[in-house]
Amino acid sequence: MATKPRTIASLVAVLAVAVSAVGCASAAEPTASAPIAADTIVLDVRTPEEFAGGHLEGAELRDVSSGELAAALPEMDPDAAYLVYCRSGSRAAQAEALMEQAGFDDVTNLGSLDQAAAATGLAIVQP
Repeated sequence: MATKPRTIASLVAVLAVAVSAVGCASAAEPTASAPIAADTIVLDVRTPEEFAGGHLEGAELRDVSSGELAAALPEMDPDAAYLVYCRSGSRAAQAEALMEQAGFDDVTNLGSLDQAAAATGLAIVQP
């Protein structure tokens, strides 16, 4: 099977996470960040209230607990690269599993908001 170009780009983008984050709730902070590819989609799967309290710059809100993410899947590009985060990594793991079951093959759980910011180099937007 041939490797997709955007898969390679997303692998480069999440290298710091793959090396330093052992699990979705890992306390280890990534030690370096890599720029994310322009076509990579960053998803915040927390609640709207959590999102309003601070989120990664450019992140799209798709609340996994309310069913918003599941409802949005048919309109989302299954071939795009997705980076997913939440408060601790637990809901991001749920979102990753849900997306993979729906046929999305390039989904990476970045863990918490702080871990995602460290891994991507994106700023946390504060209200």
